[in-house]
Amino acid sequence: MAKNIAARSKDYPQWYLDVIKAAELADYSPVRGCMVIRPYGYALWEAIQRDLDRRFKATGHVNAYFPLLIPVSFLEREAEHVEGFAMECAVVTHSSLKKGEDGHLTAQSELAEPFVVRPTSETIIGSMYSQWIQSYRDLPLLVNQWANVMRWEMRTRLFLRTAEFLWQEGHTAHETAEEAETETRRMLDVYADFARDFLAMPVVKGRKSESEKFPGAVTTYAIEALMQDGKALQAGTSHFLGQNFAKAFDIKFLDRDNQLRHCWTTSWGVSTRLIGGLIMTHSDDEGLVLPPRIASVLGAVVPIYRSEEEKDKVLAYCKRLASAICGEKRVNEAFEREKGREIISVFTDESANQKLVIDLREGRAVEKHFHWEQRGVPFRFEVGPRDVDGEGFVLKVRHDNSKHFCKLAEANAEWFAERCREVQEAMYQKALKYQEEHTVEVSSYEELKEALKKGGFVRCWFKEDAEAEAKIKEETKAVVRCIPFEQSGETGKCIFTGRETKEKVLFAMAY
Repeated sequence: MAKNIAARSKDYPQWYLDVIKAAELADYSPVRGCMVIRPYGYALWEAIQRDLDRRFKATGHVNAYFPLLIPVSFLEREAEHVEGFAMECAVVTHSSLKKGEDGHLTAQSELAEPFVVRPTSETIIGSMYSQWIQSYRDLPLLVNQWANVMRWEMRTRLFLRTAEFLWQEGHTAHETAEEAETETRRMLDVYADFARDFLAMPVVKGRKSESEKFPGAVTTYAIEALMQDGKALQAGTSHFLGQNFAKAFDIKFLDRDNQLRHCWTTSWGVSTRLIGGLIMTHSDDEGLVLPPRIASVLGAVVPIYRSEEEKDKVLAYCKRLASAICGEKRVNEAFEREKGREIISVFTDESANQKLVIDLREGRAVEKHFHWEQRGVPFRFEVGPRDVDGEGFVLKVRHDNSKHFCKLAEANAEWFAERCREVQEAMYQKALKYQEEHTVEVSSYEELKEALKKGGFVRCWFKEDAEAEAKIKEETKAVVRCIPFEQSGETGKCIFTGRETKEKVLFAMAY
C-alpha cells in the first residue's frame, strides 16, 4: 500500500482525495467550493468530450453555445424549475467596481434586472428556440453545448460536487411527445453505452421517482453506478420535459395541418462527476487506475541501468521497443520535437491524443515505477540489460499488477492494441462483478434497513409514494436511485406500505 494514500477500508473519503492528489488530477481553488483541474485531470475530461461528442454527432446533434448569464425573470417562468434551483443560484447584481480611498473595491452600477450564473440552460435556450422554430420543417432541433455551470454547494468534494463544474447539456425540440420520449431514451442509451465501453463502468438504466426527478421535467431517466464504498453515483440523466418549457417560453411551430402547436422538448447531460466515478470504480490503495480507452498515457517505458555503458545500450533498445509499437517515424519525430526533455511522448493515436512515454529521467527505477503507477498508466514496460540481451521486456499491467515477460519480436501496434482491449474488458468485468455481488434483494422494510447498513444496491418492491420515500430517507439516508427498466412483469407488495405494485426499485446511499 502506498504511504501517501489512505487505505480504502480505513478512510474511503480520504483515500479518494489522496488518489486525486497523488495523480495530480485537481486541486481546490482559492474560490471556496471550486476546483482547479490540472492538465493530467483535464486530459481525462478531453477524452470524455472527444468520445461523447462523436456519439452525439453520430445521432444527428450539433454543438452551439449560449450565454453564461441568465435573466432572473427567465427562471420565474417555469415554477417548478425556479423552485428546484433557487437556493443553488449565484446572482449577479452589479456591472462594475469602484476603488475606494482605502484601496478596496466595491460594487457599483446596480443592474436593472439581476442575472443568475448558469445553473442549467433550459430557460435561455428555450428563449432562443422560440425565435428559431417557426414550422414543423424546423424540427427536430438537436443541439448540445459544452459549458460550465455553477450551483452553490454546502459540502464540496473534488469532481463529485463542486460549486462550478464542467458538463455538456443537450437540448432538443420535437413535433410530438413520442419523438421527444424516444430522444430522451436514446440519449440515455448513449450514456450507458459510453459508460460501459469507454469508462469500463457498469450502470443500471432506469427512471427517477417523482421525488428525485429534474425540476420542471415530466420524466427523468438516469444511469446509476455503484462505487467501491457501496454508495451509488448518478452518472448521467436524460429528461423528457413535455411541453412545460415550450409553454413557458412560447416555443411554437406550425404543424403539418397548419395549426400552431407547442413543441415537446428534452434535455440531457453528464459532467466532470464522471471523473470522480471513474476514480471510485477502478482505483486501488496504490493510486489511480485508468481503463486504456480514457488514458492519455497508455504506457510508460522505463529503462533500468547501473552504468553509462548499460545506459546507452538500454536507451537504444527502449527506442526500438517504442518504434515496434508506435512506428519508427513517430518515434524519430518525438525525439526531434521533444529534444532535451526528460520524458519523450510518442503518439500511438494522434486523434485520441494517446501516447507511449519513454522515461529518460535520472533516478532510481523504483521511483519511476511509483510515479506512473500512481497516475494509473495502464501499462509499464521495464527494460534492463538482461532484457536487451534476451531481446525481451517485462510488461507490468496496472489494473491487476500482473507481470508478463514478452519478446520484442511479438511487440507491434496490433499486439499492443489487443492488450488494451483485454484490459478494458477485464476492468469492466471486474467492476460488473462487484456491482452484481453488492446488489441484494429484500422483501421487508426491516431487511431493507439492514441491507443498507452494508451498502450497495438494494432491490425491492416499492409503490412510488413521496411521503414514503421521505420517511425512508429520514430513517436510512437512502433514496430510490432509480426504477430499473428491467422488470419481471410480476406484481408484489410494497415493502413500506404493503400496497400492490408492478415495480421493483433500487435503493442506495448516494453521493
